[in-house]
Amino acid sequence: MHDSGLMQQAFVFLLSAVVAVPVAKRLGLGSVLGYLCAGAVIGPFALGLIGNDVEGVMAFAEFGVVMMLFLVGLELDPSLLWRMRVPILGLGGLQVVVTSVLILLVGVQLGFPWQQSLAVGMILAMSSTAIVLQTLNEKSLLKTEAGQSAFAVLLFQDIAVIPMLAILPLLAMDSSLVAAASHTGLSGWQKTLLVLAVVASIVIVGRWVSRHLFRIIANTRMRETFTATALALVVGIALLMELVGLSPALGTFVAGVVLANSEYRHELEAEIEPFKGLLLALFFISVGASIDFALLAAKPWLVLELVLGLIIIKMLVLIVLARLFGLSAQSNGIFTFALAQGGEFAFVLFTFAGNNQILPATMIEPLVLVVALSMAATPLLIILNERLILPRLSGNNSKRPHDQIESEEARAIVVGFGRFGQIVGRLLRMNGFAITVLEHDATQVDTVRRFGHKVFYGDAARLDLLEAAGLADAELLVVAIDDHERCLQIVEVVRRHYPQLRIIARARGRRQAAELLRAGADHVERETFNSALALGREALRSLGFRAYQAQRAAELFRHHDELNVRSLGEVLDDESAFINRARQHAVDLEQVLKNDQKVDAESGDQAWDRD
Repeated sequence: MHDSGLMQQAFVFLLSAVVAVPVAKRLGLGSVLGYLCAGAVIGPFALGLIGNDVEGVMAFAEFGVVMMLFLVGLELDPSLLWRMRVPILGLGGLQVVVTSVLILLVGVQLGFPWQQSLAVGMILAMSSTAIVLQTLNEKSLLKTEAGQSAFAVLLFQDIAVIPMLAILPLLAMDSSLVAAASHTGLSGWQKTLLVLAVVASIVIVGRWVSRHLFRIIANTRMRETFTATALALVVGIALLMELVGLSPALGTFVAGVVLANSEYRHELEAEIEPFKGLLLALFFISVGASIDFALLAAKPWLVLELVLGLIIIKMLVLIVLARLFGLSAQSNGIFTFALAQGGEFAFVLFTFAGNNQILPATMIEPLVLVVALSMAATPLLIILNERLILPRLSGNNSKRPHDQIESEEARAIVVGFGRFGQIVGRLLRMNGFAITVLEHDATQVDTVRRFGHKVFYGDAARLDLLEAAGLADAELLVVAIDDHERCLQIVEVVRRHYPQLRIIARARGRRQAAELLRAGADHVERETFNSALALGREALRSLGFRAYQAQRAAELFRHHDELNVRSLGEVLDDESAFINRARQHAVDLEQVLKNDQKVDAESGDQAWDRD
């Protein structure tokens, strides 16, 4: 009967997702809200199709968070964390600290002890990594200024859970109850040391032991064994964290970050990726199912006031920080509405706080409901921002639908038709090559169409639009947009799905060129390189070089500099090594040019002296 019950619950979960998500997508609400609504309907507080065991429902959610955060960590590169240290520590750190302090002050004003108010403030300062990343990714906003800023805040929050788990036991009203309530029997400072020791052990094992383990498993050439090993690693770390009374999701996140530099990272992603969508769906449905409608019906105004209070406090903090860190008005709106909710770690931290006698159950129950409702409101807030606020900030462009791309056999697809892309596109067309042009700026599309150019409005970061433009049959993709992050995203996506396609791209500078080459571009052209080289050639002539000497010097410089850019791609993640290699390249190139001048002087070459 137990097995039958488990199968029945699994069937209900899957069927609810199949029914609710297409309806939500058709209504323009997004998949996340569809999952949340499905969970609310089948949950124990509505139709009761999955039973009345609320803790069992949240156990499903916990496993979803565990797997989701492992994948998030696996997609991070520790060097990326270092490069993003300013927005992570500045924007993310201030968001957590300021929000915690404001909620602390509100709690004290309402008559609660400062210890409980601080604990609630820290927990409610968290936002939902799962909902925010999923929603922004669906809307192709993750690589934008707002998306990257939100990502930095979420990263800090995920990392901040470590010190929070260490600090929370110190806030217990009666420290003698903490050791009695905790199955580890440890005091606050001992639990703090335990947190650090377990995290350190995960880092050590993940960095050195896992490499040899995965090499042995990979040598078996049995894919299912590799999949089983990857899942066993995640579940094992989760069990270890539970054993010592810590968050399993936190442990797997740390493990994912540690393994992000592993040579088996892509294999791990490939094996676990099929589980990702399903597990995220499971998590969102479980959050929806955890909404206690009985408590909501009993205290509707209190719950509503708490939800609105939480959202308003977080939005005020986020608006101020976004302006302080120079985000544009449009980015500010997306950033603020995306993060104005509680997070999945709140469920874990509230349970932790209850077990350690920090917060009473009478306080935790309504706050858990508030967090769940604020998470459910997030997709609605983002839709509200898109439909009411962004159009007023950006005119009519934000509501313009993508063009229906006419099917034509184009040999090349050109992405971006600004001052750079127009030259490439016109050159190709005037030499008889059929091309398809995609441009994301609606104003630019309307402008160039007046001059007779055939351009389609659409976001080339979406693979489905590129495929509709004929990507599968094209011989060449030209990425000529001036947004480096979006350019990098397009190159990575296309290279992953169409490895045989030739990709040439536009880059802003040397580092950006090296990143694009590493991402899979076959050739990269820096946007000011050729014009600067031509001007440098003319400067050499003005200083006494003959025309052939200036030309040879410029071509030597071009050849070696392009080789150097490819070489720099090998050390992009190590800032010190990148600088040292760039300096060495400059010394080597100077020597090459001096040697060429010396050979030319000794040969007595009588070459041309006119352009």
